[in-house]
Amino acid sequence: MRLSRKLVLLFILMMGTYLAHAQYVLPENFNSLKAADTVSTSKDGDDEGEIQIKVKPASTNGIFKNADDVAYSLKVDNLYKVAQDGKLTCYVTTDMGQKVFENTQNVHIAKKSSDNFRFKIDCKDYGFFKVSFIFHLSSYDDTVKRVFGVNTTKILPPLHKPADFDIFWKRTRDSLAKIAPQYNIIEERALSVNNKRVFLVEMHSWGDKVVRGWLSIPISKNKKPLPVKYRLPGYIVALEPSLDDDDFVEFNFNVRGSGNSKSAIDTHGEYNLYNIENRDEYVYRAVYMDCVRGLDFLYSHANLGIDTSKIMVDGSSQGGGLAIALAAMDKRIKLATVQVPLYADFRNAYDITALNPKSQTPVGMIVNYVRTHPQFTKEKLFDVWDYYDPLNFAPEAKCPVLMAIGLLDEFCPPRCSLSMYNRLTNKRNEWWSSPEKTHEVDELYYTEQFLWFQDLLRLE
Repeated sequence: MRLSRKLVLLFILMMGTYLAHAQYVLPENFNSLKAADTVSTSKDGDDEGEIQIKVKPASTNGIFKNADDVAYSLKVDNLYKVAQDGKLTCYVTTDMGQKVFENTQNVHIAKKSSDNFRFKIDCKDYGFFKVSFIFHLSSYDDTVKRVFGVNTTKILPPLHKPADFDIFWKRTRDSLAKIAPQYNIIEERALSVNNKRVFLVEMHSWGDKVVRGWLSIPISKNKKPLPVKYRLPGYIVALEPSLDDDDFVEFNFNVRGSGNSKSAIDTHGEYNLYNIENRDEYVYRAVYMDCVRGLDFLYSHANLGIDTSKIMVDGSSQGGGLAIALAAMDKRIKLATVQVPLYADFRNAYDITALNPKSQTPVGMIVNYVRTHPQFTKEKLFDVWDYYDPLNFAPEAKCPVLMAIGLLDEFCPPRCSLSMYNRLTNKRNEWWSSPEKTHEVDELYYTEQFLWFQDLLRLE
């Protein structure tokens, strides 16, 4: 292999490690929410300076067990050379936009000084709420937004599971089983660095299409089989080889239309809209079966040093929804970790997303499709999507699940993620909240994730 190709492959490898957890690229300025603690502006441009704001919920993770406990503290630093006078308003709505609370306080902050403000929020119901802190000051106008949850265990929307849901998916799996996988495993020596062997894996899946993934196996003197981390991709995200874990065999799998499986399907640039009006031909029927076929590969290749009794599935965004569906359909999955799961509680996600007609999220694309295709009504959409909603799979996902959410996420509304989580039944399930993240979670979560693996898989 020529040196130039080796360098390209190594670059892909490094990017793959970086993108292992980055499952969807946010459009520029996608969220109007100000997740950062520091914001600044100047009304007239005459004064030089800035306002720095630190927002702190009374509950560290932004989730409150009781409505009576909801409160926020704000520390405001005035770095302007003049005093700042005006108003600070706390305005709270439900995630569907209904007003529940409003309170305004007078503000006077001397130049080059700080002040503290506290709002006790009267919130009598459970669920998720949007809070805006609106500043109208001498040299500064802006809004800082946050989201908080209250008594979230009560979020249990009705299931809209079709009567033939189980039959539909059994027939689908039976059809997949008739397709010979024709596995092909190719070692990529240029990528086999950092004490890992890297393999390109190919297999035939639904519709006899070829899908691919990357298998990374630690090289160890200890020949004991290793547990498997089976990663599923975010929405049109390309997963590349991973070299970041010595405790697991890692299988980064690209469903059709993603990464090195892109050639398996041409969705004409509208991935989640492909055949959306037809339950049987909808793109995600094939995608869900790709996930099963990837698991088939792992389970049939114990000879590669795979401990098939310890296969866990991991996914963010779209991958999170796929992980729950797979864990429900296939009991060979022993653990599942999901981050910001896309499409969970699809009916409510649709309604929340529809409040923003300019939404560019995957759900927003579907909302816009219904809006621009009058013959395909919302009810007809649900007649299709009820077969694919992770919420309807959740009760059958019997393995332990660790879920993480970002409270400022507009791709995957927190209420919808908790709706799905609350339908899971394993008593060892846990969840994590990142109060200042959008469609991602904070890095500390991944430490918690590893400790969770150690506890449940008894890693040595």
